[in-house]
Amino acid sequence: MKVRESGMPQEKMWRKFFDVERIFKVMGIDKKIENLVDFGCGYGIFTIPAAKIVKGKVYALDIEPKMIKETQRKAREHKLKNVKAILRDFMSDGTGLEDESVDYVILFNILIKDRPNKLLEEAYRILKPERRVGIIHWNYDPTTPRGPPMELRLKPEQSIELAVNSGFNHPMKYDLKPYHYGIVLTKDTGEK
Repeated sequence: MKVRESGMPQEKMWRKFFDVERIFKVMGIDKKIENLVDFGCGYGIFTIPAAKIVKGKVYALDIEPKMIKETQRKAREHKLKNVKAILRDFMSDGTGLEDESVDYVILFNILIKDRPNKLLEEAYRILKPERRVGIIHWNYDPTTPRGPPMELRLKPEQSIELAVNSGFNHPMKYDLKPYHYGIVLTKDTGEK
């Protein structure tokens, strides 16, 4: 059952908010990664470039059929056979991926105050030990041109606290101005 709308702006506008190459460099998305998951893939802005880099699969998850079709189209256009676009309400149903099956989880502009623990717990479950989760979010600043209302935004410290409480460690915070901040954390090898 569909419970959320993506509220995505037009792709042309959305792309202006991200320097994907810089974000990947800062957030550690590189050729060492085997399999990666993009929660809320949208137009495939991060999925397609990631698929060109990682060794294995990129799982692109979204609740919107239009976004899945667009990501699939772009994967075909770029002749990428390692993109698996999956229509899924991961907030209600999880990812459907096996435990400890991926090396990197992208939570870019999706971790808001509306049940963030659920996303972090699912990211923790599917990540292999000592692998990473990357979080990008809108700066806690009402002048940013897009993003959720301020009351739903998480400050960087809140994102870190939530992730640490879900079992992640070694947070590294990055300034992705003008619009975002980034955090990379590692899955702890101990029990939660």
